[in-house]
Order: sequence, then C-alpha cells, then structure tokens
Amino acid sequence: MKAFKKAAAGLLASVLLCTAALFCPLTLNGEGVRAEVSQPELNIPSLDEIECRSYCVYDKTADEIVISKEPNMQIYPASMTKVMTIQLGMDYLSPNDYLTVSDNAIDNTTSDSTLMGLYIGEQVRVSELYYGMMLPSGNDAANVVAEGVIDAFFEKYPAGGDEVGPDGINGDYFEEQMGMMTPDILYSYKLTAFALLMNYRAKELGCENTNFVNANGLHNDDHYTTAYELAKIMAKASENPDFCTVIGSATHIFESTNLHTEDGWSIVKNTNNLLNDPWLACRTKDGKDTHLTAFIGGKTGTTSAAGTGMVVYTVNENGHELFIAVCGIPDHAYQTRYVASVVAYGNLACWEKDPVTRVIGTTGDYRRFNSTKDELPQYDPLIVPGDELIDYISDPIEPGQTEVPDETEVVPDETEAGTEESGNTPSGKTEKGGKGTSSKDSELITFVKENLVLSGIVVALVTLIFVCIIALIVRGIRNSRKKKNRRKVRPFKGGDDYV
Repeated sequence: MKAFKKAAAGLLASVLLCTAALFCPLTLNGEGVRAEVSQPELNIPSLDEIECRSYCVYDKTADEIVISKEPNMQIYPASMTKVMTIQLGMDYLSPNDYLTVSDNAIDNTTSDSTLMGLYIGEQVRVSELYYGMMLPSGNDAANVVAEGVIDAFFEKYPAGGDEVGPDGINGDYFEEQMGMMTPDILYSYKLTAFALLMNYRAKELGCENTNFVNANGLHNDDHYTTAYELAKIMAKASENPDFCTVIGSATHIFESTNLHTEDGWSIVKNTNNLLNDPWLACRTKDGKDTHLTAFIGGKTGTTSAAGTGMVVYTVNENGHELFIAVCGIPDHAYQTRYVASVVAYGNLACWEKDPVTRVIGTTGDYRRFNSTKDELPQYDPLIVPGDELIDYISDPIEPGQTEVPDETEVVPDETEAGTEESGNTPSGKTEKGGKGTSSKDSELITFVKENLVLSGIVVALVTLIFVCIIALIVRGIRNSRKKKNRRKVRPFKGGDDYV
C-alpha cells in the first residue's frame, strides 16, 4: 500500500509539473511569450576607439554621407565583392533556373577559402546559389553565378544584335574590350568577362575608384574599391527585394541536387553576427538612443590582406535608408562591435538631422530573437519596413506631436525610441487596433481568452488524469482491504471430513 501511494503521489506531481510547464512560459518576465534573453549589455566602443582603415555611412534617402572616416581611401573589399555579384545575378538570371557547376568555377577558388560545397557537374538552382554565396560566403557559388550571367548575357544580347541588356550593352562590348570572338569568351574567359561587367556597372553607379578582377573577392592587388563606393553598390543592390530577403536570412537549408541527393545536405549560418543581435547598435557608448529601427542585413568580408569588414543596410526611425561600410578592421574578434558602433553613431547622426518619426517600432519588431528587454517587439513582429502600419496609429505623426491619437490604447514605456532625445516620438506599447486585453488582466487569463479551444483541451486532459488517479487510489484501497480480510481466515489444516 505504501508503494502504491508513493507511485500515485509521483504521478500526481508529474501531472502538476506538466500543467505548470504548459502555462508558466506564458508569464516569463511579465512579457507574455517573449522572454528576455540572458545576455550582458555590451558597451560598444565610441567612434574614436574603432580601429579600421575606413568607414562610411551613406544616407541613400538624402543622397549624402552622414559620418565617415577616409571614405575615399582605396581598400580591398574581400567577400563584400559578392554584393555586386549577386546584384548582377538577380538582374540577368531567373531565380528558378538551374546552373551546372563547371571545372573552371571550382578551379578558381582556393582550398582554404569559404565554400558552399559544390561538386563539378552539380546542377543547382540559382536562388540556392545566392544563399550559398551570401551566407557562408561561398566562393564556388559566386563563380557559378558569374559564369551563368555571362552565358545568359550572350544568349539574350549577342554581339551584332539589336538587343541590349540592363546595362545598355550587348556582346559587342565584350568582343571589343577583350579582343576576341564570342565562342572564345564563352569557352575560356567567362569569369574575365563577368569582371568587365562588374566594372561597367560600377561606373554606371558613379564608382570611379573601384576595380574588380573576380566575382568572389579573393585577394588581388588590382581588386579594390572604397568604403563610400561599396556603400553605394550596396544601396543599388537593396532595390531588389530578393536581395534583402537573402541578406536578412540568419540560416538556410539547401535543397537536394543531382549530386547532393537529400534536402538539408548542408545547413548554413550567416557570417553576419550583427544580424542576430541588432540591439547592439541601438545605444551609443554613452547610452543615447540611436533611433535605429530596422537592421535589414549585410555582407561580411575577410582576407589576410584586407582585414575584416562589413557592409550593411539599416532603416532609421525617420525613414531614411542608411548603407554602412566598415573596412580594414585588423582583428576579426572586434568586427561585430566595431560595425555596431558605426551603425549606432551613423543612425544617431541621421536622426539628429531629421528628428521625425516615420517608421514605428524598434529592432525587436523586425528581428524576432536575441533581443534585450528594451528591444522586445512592440508591434507585429512580421512587419517589414515599407508596410502600411494599419491599426497601429490612426494618423502619421507630425513634427512636434507628442501623443498618439486617442483611438489607440497606449501603455507607457520609457524605452520607446525617441522619447529621451527628441520629444517627437510616442512612447509605449500599443495593443493592436486599440482593443486589446486590459493591462490589469494577468498574462494567463489573456492567453485563456485568446486560446479557448486549447485551454479547454488542457483543462479536460488534466481533469481526466485526476479522475484516473482518484479511481486508481480507490481501487488500490479496496484491494488492500480484501487482502486483509483474507489474512483473517484460519488456514486449512486437514481432517476426516475432507476427501
């Protein structure tokens, strides 16, 4: 009986723990299902403490440099070169086309460089190659895309034809520049032709101090650009939404190919660590709100000759799009912190020039993990810059306006971007449509109200388990009594009356 009671008590404790596990996560830190990540607040360096060759914060909206250090100094871009490669790929190729990996594409990489992991003869979807070149920074993927662009170019815009491509040229340009006919170019010099196309596009963008000799950024003394021109190349690439999707992806699972026959043959992580922790750039070293609203993504680049660096795309609270290039950081360990600092001070300088709220929210609303408590999402976490903010605020916030219109319920929050510095920004967390659950309700009650079916199933399941436990206890007690009664009967010892 004692053993049975212990088992029943253990089962009851398990049920209570399972029930608590279902509901307790809903009230962590009083923030509903959003728990604060246990990470230290990193004190990023000031601009004076950053060690790098150059940096440039380019405001595309205002078409001006916000802050900079040696923005026109010649630097080696390393894998940041791939921003131009993917830009041309998206202009000349269909994302659903398939390209075949050539010997030449693999031969023009090095064994110690970053690779997607392609095999010669492998047939790969173009969109997969984009992720392969931008997340793990695969030099093999960049070469395959480059060759694919040239093949497509000559097929659509051949020499001697009337059709020209997005850059206003056709095959005649390459024949003149390279001094050879189309068959020779396509047989042996596709990567050389692609470098010519890269430089032609760079000149169209006003990049006078840029020269590319390859598609992937492997070091060459004649392969160079500047922080300012790199930021402008990034700005052009960002006009394609697919580019923003790729650079904003933290990870990617590759689909199967003819040679990698299973989906998930490789699961890659973005080399841009700041993508996961954009909150690092939300405060300057002295604690000022930088008014960084959205960190869209970026591309890293590292070689022994170039050092390390990153070019990124951010959106300020005032709606300005900022493109930030940091180049020539000597120590890779400081890459994320130094870039975060330039992003922070660049966004602050942009805000101070135009302190008007046009994009609502914090980085937490655009990045759904690794947020500190101050940067937890306040609005719909699936929103992206440019979406209409229906049901968040009734009217656009005008300069000098300090309150959100009455139709929207606001819970004060001193951490809202803009309250400390400008006085123009509303503070607080807004319930969607202004008709959310009262702030006095507990998080558990709110969850039950919003998930009646799930709550009913949980309650019914717990009730059923309790009934079963009680039935087992009663049955155990009855069986125990029967055993006691049997022990009271005198045992048979034999006699003449029994056969």
